[in-house]
Amino acid sequence: MLTSYIHAAMNHAHYELMEGNRLFGSISQCPGLWAEGDTLELCQTELQSTLEDWIVIKLRHGDSFEPIDGADINPKPEYAEAD
Repeated sequence: MLTSYIHAAMNHAHYELMEGNRLFGSISQCPGLWAEGDTLELCQTELQSTLEDWIVIKLRHGDSFEPIDGADINPKPEYAEAD
């Protein structure tokens, strides 16, 4: 489930060339998530690593996630703790 979400998110990554020929990567479905690198490969690697950290931080804070291409990592009600 988590791997599917990461792959789906990375399929929506957008890259732009910045000053100094560095690349900037972001994923619109993941607000505040971005990374940069000297090459496309380095930027992609950094973006995926940052995505993984972003997911962990949001989970710790109990934030919800926008499903991406059917991949949904939000806790399901049957797994929620009882009041």
